[in-house]
Order: sequence, then C-alpha cells, then structure tokens
Amino acid sequence: MQGTKVLAIILGGGQGSRLHPLTETRSKPAVPIAGKYRLVDIPISNCINSGIKRMFVLTQFNSASLNRHIKNTYHFSFFSSAFVDVLAAEQTPNNKGWFQGTADAVRQSMHHCKRLEYDYMLILSGDQLYQMDFNDMLNAHKKAKASLSIATIPVNAKDATEFGILKTNNKNEITSFIEKPAAELLPDWTSKVSSEMEGEGRNYLASMGIYIFNRELLENLMEDTTTIDFGKEIIPQSIGKEKVISHQYEGYWTDIGNIDSFFEANLGLADDFPKFDLYSREKRIYTRARMLPTTKVSGTSLNKTVIAEGCIINASKIENSVIGIRSKIDTESTVINTYMMGSDFYQPIEEIFDSNVASMGIGKRCFIKNAILDKNCCIGDDVRINGGKHLANDENESYAIKEGIVVIKKGAIIPNGFTIQ
Repeated sequence: MQGTKVLAIILGGGQGSRLHPLTETRSKPAVPIAGKYRLVDIPISNCINSGIKRMFVLTQFNSASLNRHIKNTYHFSFFSSAFVDVLAAEQTPNNKGWFQGTADAVRQSMHHCKRLEYDYMLILSGDQLYQMDFNDMLNAHKKAKASLSIATIPVNAKDATEFGILKTNNKNEITSFIEKPAAELLPDWTSKVSSEMEGEGRNYLASMGIYIFNRELLENLMEDTTTIDFGKEIIPQSIGKEKVISHQYEGYWTDIGNIDSFFEANLGLADDFPKFDLYSREKRIYTRARMLPTTKVSGTSLNKTVIAEGCIINASKIENSVIGIRSKIDTESTVINTYMMGSDFYQPIEEIFDSNVASMGIGKRCFIKNAILDKNCCIGDDVRINGGKHLANDENESYAIKEGIVVIKKGAIIPNGFTIQ
C-alpha cells in the first residue's frame, strides 16, 4: 500500500459514558488496556502495520492525557511524511460547536485533511480490539472499483440484534442496512459467509465501524451539513446511490463499548491462547517506550496472569488477572479475576514507610476479586473486595459497581479493613 495515498482518521468517541468511571478524567482512546497500552494504540498499530503512517485522532472530551500519550509515543523520522496528530474539537468561523456525531467530527476536521494528498480515507473507531491488515480491504476496494467499503464481521442471531446489519448480493455489494434488527426480522437479513462461519451459525454481517471512502465521495458527502453520523445516516443513504461493498473479516474483534466488554477483553489476555495475540511479530502493538526495571515476584502463586514491567509482587496468589506497569502488591494478598492498571509513577520510599501516607498499590492481607483497579489506587491492608452479580450497581467518590464489576477509581484511597462483598 502506498502510504502517501491513504489518510486515516481515528474517531475518539464522545464522552464515553458507558465506560465511566474509567473515562472520568480521560478520553475513551486514552483508557489503559492490557497493563501497558492505551486503547488508541490498537488502531494506530493496525495502521502502522498496514503501511499507513498519516493519522488524525479526533477527540473532544478530556483529551489532555491522550495528547500527552501520542506526543510521547509516536515519533517518526524527520525525513518522513508520517504523523499521528490529535485534532480536538475547535471553534472556527464555520464551526462554533462541539462534534455532534461521527460524520460531523470528520466534517469539522476536513480543512486539515484537504491540505494533504490522499486518494482514500480510512475511518476507524478508537475503542475496538482487533488486529487487521487494511491492505486486504483496500485492495478489494480498488479491485471492485467501489466508492465506499465497509468492514463487516459475521455474527450469530443473538449478537445481530445489537449491531447494524448489512445485506449483500452475490457480488459482495451491500444492498440494504438495518440498525439493531428485532429477532423476528433476522431471517430476511442473512448474507453469504464462509462455510466455517456458516457452521458456527454466524450468517449475519455486522458493520465493524471501519470504512474506506474514495476522496471525492467523502468530500462531497461532507458538504451536506444536515448529516451528523456515519452509521445512522451516511451509510444507509449511500447504499443504492454509490457502489458500496462489504469486506468480510473473520478474525477476533470486539467493541470496547462498556465496562463488561472492557473487563472481559482484558482478562481474556491471560488465557493460555488468547484470541488477541500480543505476541505476534507481524501484528505487534506499539505503545510508549518506558525505561522501567524488570518485575520482581516473591512468594507468589501465579496462574493465568499477565504482569507488565516494573512491578513489585509479594502477594500470596494471583489468578486470571492482568497486572499493569509499576504495580505493587503486598504480602498475604489474593487477587483473582482482576485488571490492575498499575501506576503512573513510583512512590518515594520514605512515603511507603510513613504510616501517615497512603501506600500505592494493594496492601497486606487483601482479597480482591472481579475488580478493575484504575491507575494510582491506594488499597489499604485487610481490604476485601468480592465483586459479582450479587452486588447492585452503585457509585461514590472512590468506586463504582457496574454489572457486578467493582471499579476502583483513579487515585482512590481505600482505607484499611474496607469491605465490598
């Protein structure tokens, strides 16, 4: 793929309310995943691995940490045209308000894009977990002489009701679209899929929110200021008017839309053979290069656990968990089914031994299960957090409970002996 011919836009999403409280102080693309990465690293890495090295990330809420992460991470040669730039919503003479939707966000940013040479615009979501070679999609787009291509993934009847479903003809052209169809409508919305997908009952094509537009079509569509969303307006209105094709993807893909899916995706990385492969040489995930020491583990029973660098682990047991950078877990503590994001910095040693200062990480004799610990948490000694469906949804200054998952907020101080069970 000619990198100079493709420009990528990564949509940062809105306020990210479904991922609250993880989005209380940061934008959705800046949410930490897998112990050492950020969500935005996924689409950016997919682009880099596909030879696309000119990207805009669009955001408008809590963008400071995202700006800092991208500035500290993605550096290209002075002699290269490559860049990753954050475009936050800005007031201009023509645009005086916030982004109103996905299409409106691209429209308000088009004056930056039009200055650059490109033939195709790749539009991506900033909150999905997958590894995809966009060359395959672009080559199919060019071969079909399409104006617009939509990446689709086969889903089963149960999942189909949660997605925008596309119907294709025998030429792979999209002929119709329906948003979150009722179960009784599904028999009319099957499409041709591979025999493997058919065998799994995945006969419906769901939009992945990944699009390739020809430049001319996109710029023409962006002149219509009445349309504000790709999925709800631009895509349905283009079907029948333009040549719109489906590009079927059959690999692992998940939409990190809420706390439950975020939790499941992270803990899935601790499986023996995770569906999302962080160890692939060809599909590597890039992030900020930190000069951290190795992790130190003492007296701990570990099972199905991912531990990032720079940790000090003295726990009794850690099972089916992801432990993020600079995490500290003290003696006789047990951690099960938990994503601990870690810390942004090391606490000075004099503070660690000062009884008047809360110690970062997990203290002594704690039991933590079914939880997400955001960055820089201070969990005291003898704390018991036993998440599960038996807990009602709740929220206060220190934590939130969503669908049985206990989320300890960023920088929260949980006192000695505190209990949620």
